[in-house]
Order: sequence, then structure tokens, then C-alpha cells
Amino acid sequence: MSTFFALSKKEISQMMHDYKIIWLPIVFILLGLTQPILMFYLPVIVEMFGGVEGITIDPAMTNYDGQEVLASTLSSQFDQLGIIILVIATMGVIQAERANGMLAFILTRPVSIASYLGSKLITHYVLAASCVAIGYFVSYSYTGFLFAAVPLANMLLALAVYSVWLLFVMTFVVMLSAMFHSQAFIALVSIVVLLLCRFTAGLHPLLDLINPGSMSVRAISTLMVGSMGEAWLLNMAVTLLIIIGMVQMMHYWIGNKKY
Repeated sequence: MSTFFALSKKEISQMMHDYKIIWLPIVFILLGLTQPILMFYLPVIVEMFGGVEGITIDPAMTNYDGQEVLASTLSSQFDQLGIIILVIATMGVIQAERANGMLAFILTRPVSIASYLGSKLITHYVLAASCVAIGYFVSYSYTGFLFAAVPLANMLLALAVYSVWLLFVMTFVVMLSAMFHSQAFIALVSIVVLLLCRFTAGLHPLLDLINPGSMSVRAISTLMVGSMGEAWLLNMAVTLLIIIGMVQMMHYWIGNKKY
């Protein structure tokens, strides 16, 4: 356990050296601000760029409630640009240490692979989850100010459900970082696969059971209707099993020096 804490402290120091603790929260605060402000001023934007003579804009199309605005923050901001930013921030977490020989050096010390992987995954997940939570609470505050208040219980439950999807995102990127040498390849594969998981969520009930991206859809459903939908527990269990499988894959890969 002392080894785990020592490695975690090293990861936190590296995050501070790379200024991730500063710029990553700022990015998600901006993402959280963007959606409610954009949707609040959407009628003005539509009038400026679409106010052509003969075209009538239905006011109902620009009349949003608080739940819809906050849900769109998750789907339009965090699940698109947010994922890309997290991938870029995490893609070199193990790859960089493989490239400079630090991984081989660390494993010659009395350090278990489980402690090494645990320190990497947990510290970066906590950072990502904290940044998402900060941006989400900022969006929640502005949504309540500009539109209407969202029930606090629904907001917190949606955040908890979304954190499961976020754990999958971070684990997947860290796994690719442990397996491949090119950061560009890691970023490309991560972005394509994660966005594919997200965009295919909700297409079919059977697919949703095994698609980790469906956890994000369930978080949005929690905000919109106060329910996570059918078979949410099975979807969550499958997602957690996939995450455990990816951790085991990383452990095998590093343990057999396939890096």
C-alpha cells in the first residue's frame, strides 16, 4: 500500500508539472458554461443568422427547460469535445514512461504491477472525474440561473451514472497507452472507439446492454425523466466487467513485457 501511495504522489507531482491540475478544470468549466449560455442566446443567434424574410422561427424550438439544457451539456459538450480533451491529456500516461525507459526501471524496484497500474488509473480518473464534476456543477448553476432549477437528486444521480462511463473512458485510454508506442495512434483509436460507443448508444436495447456508452445515455435520461431506463443494472454490471477485463489485459501485457 505504501508503494501505491508513493507512486500516486509521483503521478500528482507530474500532473502539477504538466499543469493538468490547472488547465483541465478550466477547460471543463468553459465547456460547462458554453451550453447554457449558447442555448440562452440561441434565439438571438437564430435571428441574426437566420432572420431571412419569409422564414418563420417557431418560438417553441428555442424554449428549453433546465433538464434539457443540463442534459445537452453532457451529450453535446462532455461526450464530444470533453472526450477528445481527456484522451489528449491521458494518452501518454504509460506510453511516455515506456518510451524513456522509466517503466522498465520502475519494475526493477520492489513495485507490483497492480500498484503501478492502480496509481496511474486512479489518480487520472480522480482528476478527470473532478474536472467533469466542476464543469457539471457550473453548468447546473448557470442552467438554474438562466432557465429553471433542475432537481438536485436527479442532478447528483446523473453525475454518479455518468462517472461509470467516465471510468470506462479513462481505463480504455490508459490500456491503449500501455499497449501501443505511438501517441498519435493511441489518440486516434481512443477517439474513434469512444465516440463510436457513444453515438451507437440508444440504437437498440440489446446493444445498450453491452455498450458502455449507454451509461451516458442513462445519465441523460435521469435528468430528463428521472429514470435510468430498463436493465440499467445489467448495463452497469457489464460495463464494470469490461473495465475489470481491460485492467487484467494491462496487467498481463506489462507482466509479460509485451510493451
